[in-house]
Amino acid sequence: MALSPYLLSPLLLILSNIFMTFAWYAHLRDMAAKPWYLAAFLSWSIALCEYLLQVPANRIGFSVMSVAQLKIIQEVISLSVFVPFAIFYMNQPFKWDFVWAGLCMVGAVYFMFRG
Repeated sequence: MALSPYLLSPLLLILSNIFMTFAWYAHLRDMAAKPWYLAAFLSWSIALCEYLLQVPANRIGFSVMSVAQLKIIQEVISLSVFVPFAIFYMNQPFKWDFVWAGLCMVGAVYFMFRG
């Protein structure tokens, strides 16, 4: 039984965003004392995994959604992955601004998917 593009695309985007978030930010904690070019090389290695998931996710999603809808789904997923990462992995304090930003994203989703 094949998964619906409406389910498969976001699932792949969630996995992609996990890799993306680590590629973009984990080196700030884990490689702070290393030269930037080592961090960049490791980040690009992780980003390859991200792209191997993100490209098929967008191709699958584009079969049933517009590019604007795919983009807003990507942004919601990105924030949904980033906030726990920032709090639990990067040890950043919780901020209510995360909630307010999320509510703004709910509005953006509404406008991209209405009518």
